[in-house]
Formats: sequence, structure tokens, C-alpha cells
Amino acid sequence: MPRMFVRARERWTPTSRSLVDFAALHQGIYAMKLIRIGEVGRERPGLLLEDGARLDASSFGEDYDEAFFANHGPSRLQDWLRKHGDSAPRVSNAVRLGPPICRPSKIVCIGLNFRDHAEESGMEIPKEPVIFFKATSSLVGPNDPLVIPKNATKVDWEVELAVVMGKKVTYVSRENAMDRVAGFALHNDYSERSFQLERGGQWVKGKSADSFAPLGPFLATKDEIADFNQLVLWLKVNGEFRQRGSTSKMICDVPGLVAYVSEFMTLLPGDVISTGTPPGVGLGMKPPQYLKAGDVVELGIDGLGESRQHVVDFVDANSH
Repeated sequence: MPRMFVRARERWTPTSRSLVDFAALHQGIYAMKLIRIGEVGRERPGLLLEDGARLDASSFGEDYDEAFFANHGPSRLQDWLRKHGDSAPRVSNAVRLGPPICRPSKIVCIGLNFRDHAEESGMEIPKEPVIFFKATSSLVGPNDPLVIPKNATKVDWEVELAVVMGKKVTYVSRENAMDRVAGFALHNDYSERSFQLERGGQWVKGKSADSFAPLGPFLATKDEIADFNQLVLWLKVNGEFRQRGSTSKMICDVPGLVAYVSEFMTLLPGDVISTGTPPGVGLGMKPPQYLKAGDVVELGIDGLGESRQHVVDFVDANSH
């Protein structure tokens, strides 16, 4: 068995989980939930407070992009928050949430990383992690509609834990991998199975349609998550549970995945690794079930909030 598939005995331990404890903030122990708010393409940075209030961080002066993470952005954001958190404006919960990070250089996905999901999909347990990409143009806010692509017949759901890189990473060891991670987010790795499995070529065909990567509602810094190896994931379609699982069931855990992917490509600050889905996808049902316009998908992960996508048909603006 490859070394990357052997779960480490040791567990990474956070220093703090508080966001609005200003006493802790002034002592420099301050975990954060990063959000981006506003219209599509015009999102501005913000923070989600522990009581659910949204804080506008526009005056911080930077978006949550590659440059932000590469230049110690979370630490500098802490300093800004220490000085301006009390006076920064709050934002109505009615304002749209965008994806919590600006478009990354890549979204790297891991396939078949839960043994029971591989079995339900009728695929062999991989000897090493399966890597594929989603186009970054598929990235949307957590509650934006899911748009069924033209000619699609088999649109499927996959709740996943997403890892966001905080530093440039090449050939990192699994022991040092978490030092390069900025935080975690909820991700729905939508798939069009006929594009993915019946049209030849690589899986990216079925993974990259617009709206196929809702991320968020927030990016939780590492100190927000007590144990990323014990997170419960769930997903409902039209109010009925379809997926329930735990990151404890992953074949290759988070540090192992970061180390493994870094063998094959340089991960840049802000890049996303989506770590695989538990069983319960539409492809694995008997008979298979897929999404249609009017359906509602809800999902969540412990400590990473919930998201909701209403399914709509593609409308070609050029057809009118």
C-alpha cells in the first residue's frame, strides 16, 4: 500500500476556535471565517462572525486571491481586524455570498477517495489517488443556482471537503503539508455523468460546466476546525438525505493528499484540493437518479456551514 494511503497517527491540534472573542483577538489568537459578498463579478472581502453577523472588510484593501495568501494575508487580516473589527460595517444577510476565495489558479479534485463510494460507482479501489481538474470558471457562490448544461441528462451531486492552500507547495512531505494549508471549505463537486463517463477522454468534461463548483459559505482558517479527520458530511435532495459520511473514512487523508498532489504539480496559494465524496451519489442508486430543474440540493460539513442550490435549466441567451 502506498505510504500516502497510511493515515498518520498524530493529529493536528488548533490553537483557537473563537472569532468574536475580542479578548482572544488582542492576544493574537484569532481564528477566522472568510467570506466574499456582493454581486457576481463584484464581490468584496468580508468576515463571518461567530454570532452570524457579516463584517465588510473592503477597507482591508485586498481580495482573497493568490497574492493575498502568498503574502501572509490571513495574518495581516488579523491585524486589520484587531484595529478595525469594532468599527467595520456589518452587511445584511440578504446580500449574496460569493465563493469565499477569488478564482484560484486551479481546482484539483480527488476521485474515489472513499472506499464505499468507489464500490457504489462500480469502480476499482484506486492503488493511488485519482486526480482530475475542474475548470476554475465553474466556481460560484454557495447558494447560487445549479445550471443544467445543454444536452445534459445525468447531473449528479457530491458533497466534499475542500482544502485551500496558503503557500506555494512543491514536493512537500506529509509531515509538513498542513503548514502549507490556509483553511477548509464546503464544496459540491457537481458532475454530468454522461459527459464524464460516456464521451471519451478525461473526467474534466463532466466536471467543469458553469456553476458546477459552489464553494462556501466561508473559508474557515485551520484554527476553526478542531479535527479535519473527523468531520461529518451530508447532502439532501428535495429534503431527503442522499449522502452521509465522515472524513474519517477517506482512503487518503488531507496531509497525504496535499503531499501526493505536490509530487505532480506546483500548488499555488489559493489553489483548491477537493478531497472526494462519501457514498450516496445519484450514479450509485438503483436505478440511478439525477437532478432536474426545480430540484433543491442542500449540503453541509461540521464546522463549515451549509449551502443550498436550486436547480435550473440552461437558457441560451443567443436563442432569443
